[in-house]
Amino acid sequence: MDMEIVDINQGEIKINFNNPTTEKVSLADLGLSNEELHFESGHIRMVFDFENIDNLEYFSVPTLEFTYQEEMKETHWQCDFNNTTILDKHDHHGRSTVVLLNRKKMKDLEQRHENQLVLHAEFPKAVHVDPTKSFVNLFKS
Repeated sequence: MDMEIVDINQGEIKINFNNPTTEKVSLADLGLSNEELHFESGHIRMVFDFENIDNLEYFSVPTLEFTYQEEMKETHWQCDFNNTTILDKHDHHGRSTVVLLNRKKMKDLEQRHENQLVLHAEFPKAVHVDPTKSFVNLFKS
C-alpha cells in the first residue's frame, strides 16, 4: 500500500489517499495513533481525500467502523461527499459504530478532480477512538 498522507489540524484529521486501499484498513495502518484520536470536545471531523485517485471504484458498501474506549449513550454521525450529505444517523448505546455508505450516491456525486468524504461525529463527552480496532473499507479489491 502506498503510504497515505495524514494531516492533523485543530479539530480535523485529513487522510489523503494516493491509491485506493484494496481491503479493510485500520486507522493505525493509515498512520493515526491513540493520542491523535483523543477528542476532548467529543467532536470528530475526518476528511478522506480521494483527489489523487484517477479511477474511483468503491467497495459494494463503503464502510467506516469506529470503536471507542468509553461507553456512549447517543452519538450523531453525518457523512458528506463533495459537500452533499449522504448519511445522517444517530447511534444508541455502546462502544462502537458502523457507518454504511451508499456507493451509488457517492458515484453520482463524483467530480473530475476533487472528491472528498467528510465524516462528522458528535459524542456527548470526550472520546478515545481506538486506531487498531477502527477501520475503513472504501474501495473495491
